[in-house]
Amino acid sequence: MNQPMETGDGATIVGKGAATAAGPGPDVMAASTLDGNSVLSSDGHDVGSLKEIMLDVGSGRIAYAVLSSGGFLGIGDKLLAVPWSALTLDTDNKCFRLAATAEEVRHSPGFDKDAWPSMADRTWATTLHQHYGREPYWSNDVSPTGAIPPEGVDAPEAGGVKL
Repeated sequence: MNQPMETGDGATIVGKGAATAAGPGPDVMAASTLDGNSVLSSDGHDVGSLKEIMLDVGSGRIAYAVLSSGGFLGIGDKLLAVPWSALTLDTDNKCFRLAATAEEVRHSPGFDKDAWPSMADRTWATTLHQHYGREPYWSNDVSPTGAIPPEGVDAPEAGGVKL
């Protein structure tokens, strides 16, 4: 297996896709190209498919992937919100790999397509991130805009005075 590419707080990328992609992918891709991609558990089971990519509009970050899991042809399936950082894009196999076993996915908190949770609710979101063993995507924010200072910089300075 190829070495994962570091992507900060986002999904990891593995495979040769970066070297063979005809377009801009896999580092920058249209969200629509990922719609319907299979999601495999850490123990190799097909646990669903990518249904939506949810954006935190204020910070400009991907907040969650929504998976459709279980059911048949969309009937009886449940939707699962998964932290984006819990996914690995496998470009060789054209799928995502989730850092959870099939059994863990079966017991993951889900929701119905007609009753979505309030994904902007930080209490709900913190619980979700804890379930998948991930730091919340906003945990490094130092400002409401989502700006993070460069590594080694504590805070902005103006004329030698910390702001």
